[in-house]
Amino acid sequence: MKHFNRAATFALISLLYPAVTLADEIGKAEYMNTCATCHGEGAAGDGPLAELMTVPVPPLTGLSAANDGAFPMLEVIQTIDGRSGTRGHGYPMPIWGARFRSEISDADSAGINYGTETIVRARMLSLALYLESIQQ
Repeated sequence: MKHFNRAATFALISLLYPAVTLADEIGKAEYMNTCATCHGEGAAGDGPLAELMTVPVPPLTGLSAANDGAFPMLEVIQTIDGRSGTRGHGYPMPIWGARFRSEISDADSAGINYGTETIVRARMLSLALYLESIQQ
């Protein structure tokens, strides 16, 4: 039985590894497209637009350290989303949930895309998972 559990675990990891790797790449691409201009490519708060902001742009690599070693996943997702009113670091932070939704709505002029919210949440989760992966 013990041998079976190891084999099953290995098989499951083998099946899921490509999905995890893909999720990391999607999250990184999302970060580079939506966050790096302010937070910087290395998430140090030093993006090319950071000096133009009216509030300091925080680094994103110390979120776990600031929370006793635990990555604050829900808070990060709510901050990215912004539609719930959570503003983690000032007014200039874009409300990405609404922007992601708008991009899909604009692309689907007939308004028939029933998976819009699922796509929006997946993009935010990919981004949050990427941020979790770069914690120092």
